[in-house]
Amino acid sequence: MVFKPASWPRKLRSAQWFGGTSRDHIYHRSWMKNQGLPDDLFDGRPVIGICNTWSQLTPCNAHLRDLAERVKHGIYEAGGFPVEFPVFSTGESTLRPTAMMFRNLASMDVEEAIRGTPLDGVVLLVGCDKTTPSLLMGAASVNLPAIAVTGGPMLNGWFQGERVGSGTHLWKFSEAVKAGEMTQEEFLEAEVAMSRSPGTCNTMGTASSMASMTEALGMALSGNAAIPAVDSRRRVMAHLSGRRIVQMVKDDLKPSDILTREAFENAIRTNGAIGGSTNAVIHLLAIAGRIGVDITLDDWDKVGRDIPTIVNLMPSGKYLMEEFFYAGGLPVVIKRLGEAGVLHRDTTTVAGETIWDQVKDAKNWNEDVILPVEKALTKQGGIAVLKGNLAPKGAVLKPSAASPHLLQHKGRAVVFEDIDDYKARINDDALDIDETCIMVMKNCGPKGYPGLSEVGNMGLPPKVLKKGITDMVRISDARMSGTAYGTVVLHTSPEAAAGGPLAVVQNGDMIELDVPNRRLHLDISDQELKARLDEWVPTHEVPESGYAKLFHDHVQGADTGADFDFLIGCRGSDVPKDSH
Repeated sequence: MVFKPASWPRKLRSAQWFGGTSRDHIYHRSWMKNQGLPDDLFDGRPVIGICNTWSQLTPCNAHLRDLAERVKHGIYEAGGFPVEFPVFSTGESTLRPTAMMFRNLASMDVEEAIRGTPLDGVVLLVGCDKTTPSLLMGAASVNLPAIAVTGGPMLNGWFQGERVGSGTHLWKFSEAVKAGEMTQEEFLEAEVAMSRSPGTCNTMGTASSMASMTEALGMALSGNAAIPAVDSRRRVMAHLSGRRIVQMVKDDLKPSDILTREAFENAIRTNGAIGGSTNAVIHLLAIAGRIGVDITLDDWDKVGRDIPTIVNLMPSGKYLMEEFFYAGGLPVVIKRLGEAGVLHRDTTTVAGETIWDQVKDAKNWNEDVILPVEKALTKQGGIAVLKGNLAPKGAVLKPSAASPHLLQHKGRAVVFEDIDDYKARINDDALDIDETCIMVMKNCGPKGYPGLSEVGNMGLPPKVLKKGITDMVRISDARMSGTAYGTVVLHTSPEAAAGGPLAVVQNGDMIELDVPNRRLHLDISDQELKARLDEWVPTHEVPESGYAKLFHDHVQGADTGADFDFLIGCRGSDVPKDSH
């Protein structure tokens, strides 16, 4: 075998495994060849990893095997050598206690799989919401050329002539059953209408929000976010991304060249314009921490506060991702931001062009789906960051999904010590609660649940629902699904399990929510608050072993992204020592 390295501008990383005639080089190549690979795949062409979160236990990602094959076609066409490998797949619909508990674990899997293997670049195949940030976090920590391909949303659901949004209508129908407005039989019949094709949630839930964030950051090709999973153009996107990663390796275009502070500001503003998920806050903070960009919770409010929500999708509006794609998708939204002067137009994308060059010719084909600014769902969209003595490090609320009349509200606290306490008492008609009260749930943050579960959108008590009431103020240190809605205050930091003020809220306390003034206040004196905190002792269960203990001991607060303290920062792609 004679080696004739391809004409690349620099020595490829994979050459340290494959690019020579020593015993070790022969060792590495010979084992790879048991898969039936020809000699010329090892002639110095770039080795491209396809990092696949395919899993039948992650339903949103169960179609990614097909997309991986399309990516391979593109890599081969561009002169690369594709190698597919699996990583831990975090599916929110099946994984307990919550997929969020394993986001950091999956990111570690991704980081070490990339660093420890002979890769020159990587394609990140993602879908369900936690798989997107976990792969971006892992790739950012290594900083090899990387491009993301998302799996795309499901087709619209339909039931009794009404659009059914995955997740959104699950919460809606569940409340309707408790209110006596829907039978259990109808609820079961609606089940098959909620998820009628492969793909992620068809609402602007966290999966679609994170797909949009990935595109707005510049880490996916323009137009990637909204293509339905079963649309042939999703396969084309995968194919083109496979082609593109080979050129990115040649150009040495890395995540650190793309994930700049300006790119994160573009993403924050985009999230406001699309009515994106509150979960995007945690995930973007974590990604920024890995690449070394100083983005804080306060930036979410400062940068995104005045951005109107112009995408008319559930849970904020009435349409679904299928219509968003037909209307022109995310390029139209990003173009609107550029025309309004609130887009950093010169940020780099994986395409090698600026973000503005990617979207400047985008057209809006349906102004009832992507609204004119003067018809915005919410004039000040984005994510509201609240602070006060109840949330010294911040809490978040999504104005576009909240009830306007509750954005300034003072009410009596009805306290649930944890999710089990809530489930045990919420359906009891003897519960002392009405629609003016504020529901408070503790011990559901990163350490408390554990894992920061999606339980913050507490269902209302049946006796309130039967009055026709559909929303109340709810406060917790938990997350909620991006498909959910309501006047829900989330991620209250510090969390109760870490001794935050939320831990000492008592039944009957008065709480003031003032979203316009970004205030969340427990109406007791500073002296009383201090006295309660001095007497507080933890009540949540502390794991004694395993990953749960690692998580509990090292997870940071939601206000900084809930990453592990030892994972912050980029560790680079230095090739590990060979043991052979």
